[in-house]
Amino acid sequence: MLHIIKSYLKFLFHSKNEHGVHSPFVFDLVTKCFYDNTKYPEYETLKSYRKSLLENKNTIDVTDFGAGSRVFKSNTRQIAKIAQTAGISPKRAELLFRIVNYFQPETILEIGTSTGYSTLWLADAAKVVDGKVITLEINAFRSAQAKKYAKEFELQDFIEFWVGDAADYLKQEHVPFDLILLDAERGSYVSYWEDLKRLLTSTGSTLIVDNVISHAAEVKPLLELIKQDEAFMSTILAVGAGLCMVVVK
Repeated sequence: MLHIIKSYLKFLFHSKNEHGVHSPFVFDLVTKCFYDNTKYPEYETLKSYRKSLLENKNTIDVTDFGAGSRVFKSNTRQIAKIAQTAGISPKRAELLFRIVNYFQPETILEIGTSTGYSTLWLADAAKVVDGKVITLEINAFRSAQAKKYAKEFELQDFIEFWVGDAADYLKQEHVPFDLILLDAERGSYVSYWEDLKRLLTSTGSTLIVDNVISHAAEVKPLLELIKQDEAFMSTILAVGAGLCMVVVK
């Protein structure tokens, strides 16, 4: 896995399309994962979940909701509106599915369940290798809603829902992860970094940070820390609001 990712990162810095690919590992990754145009049946299934979110008129109270904090004037928010402004976009969700489907990590940590949209994409891809997704959410109602949908899509056996402050979980966890998706309150990212590093000790372990283009100023402090750490290499995937892929060397 590490060799493939390292080759791909080197490729990104020297080429902008698949025509410049020489390594068979890189070629496979780019064509079978990043440039894969296959219409997987999971796409339509999980898009139906997003549709149900967009039709959900229930309201919840939140303290902070990342991207939504720029839009909403009140802490009481409608789930349909949250689905429109926060959480991972359909295009980034599809890419996330392909990354997990391609690398097949067995242990996945998601920091920020939100509506549970990305959680289901992760779990649906992870179930191929009987993998497990642990997803963290500070709001009990949001976590319960996501858990309900996981059961509806028969993915509950591949997801563990944890309610509480992500900082508390990261400090107490000692088992490393193959893949971590970070999509939570960006003001806390820097404080997470030491624990994230501790949980990404294995060669090839990967951290994916969402919204690095749309919220560049907010994630910049974390990205600077990553760049300064010689144990990691990273690159930004310009898909939608942007994903930063960080890999342990």
